[in-house]
Amino acid sequence: MELNVSDLTVTRGGIKVLEDVSFAVKAGEALVLRGPNGIGKTTLLRTVAGLQPALRGEVSLDREQMAYAGHADGIKAPLSVTENLEFWAAVFGTGSIAPALQAFDLEALAARPAGALSAGQKRRLGLARMVVTGRPVWVMDEPTVSLDTSAVQLFAEAVRAHLAGGGLALLATHIDLGLAEARVLDVGPFKAKPPALEDFDGAFL
Repeated sequence: MELNVSDLTVTRGGIKVLEDVSFAVKAGEALVLRGPNGIGKTTLLRTVAGLQPALRGEVSLDREQMAYAGHADGIKAPLSVTENLEFWAAVFGTGSIAPALQAFDLEALAARPAGALSAGQKRRLGLARMVVTGRPVWVMDEPTVSLDTSAVQLFAEAVRAHLAGGGLALLATHIDLGLAEARVLDVGPFKAKPPALEDFDGAFL
């Protein structure tokens, strides 16, 4: 399995932010996107994951092979930790949630309502959702937000286990996760040129 992105141009608000982005990620590898805030990393990840259309370019893999984790944790506050993970396991047709609970040290919190968790605990639950999807491609936008140092290590171990199992990961983060399997791509060189003034109104049509 290999994720190939070829000559991808992505837009935000009808205006190009990154253009002609190309990269490949093989099974067992992670690719970390780097660049200043606002350059378009989130837009690129959402486009690769199929959550918004590309202006042009191609993504080789079927989006049904991908699981996406964005800034929102994707949890239901009234449900317990266990019930949240069981819900996602049912959606994706996977089995036991025990590996996800263990990977993110949630076993002691299993019966607690998600709404009663701290910000860091909610983030761990949201990331544990990736484990229960069973999907081989993880696409993640700033996954370590709200995590303390120990939780960042839990996340890094979960990614490492995912890669060892034949998965791959594409993520944007400013944190060094210490992954030997990770490469870094600076998206700065792909920043789109500002539209010409006469083309500005047309960008919104």
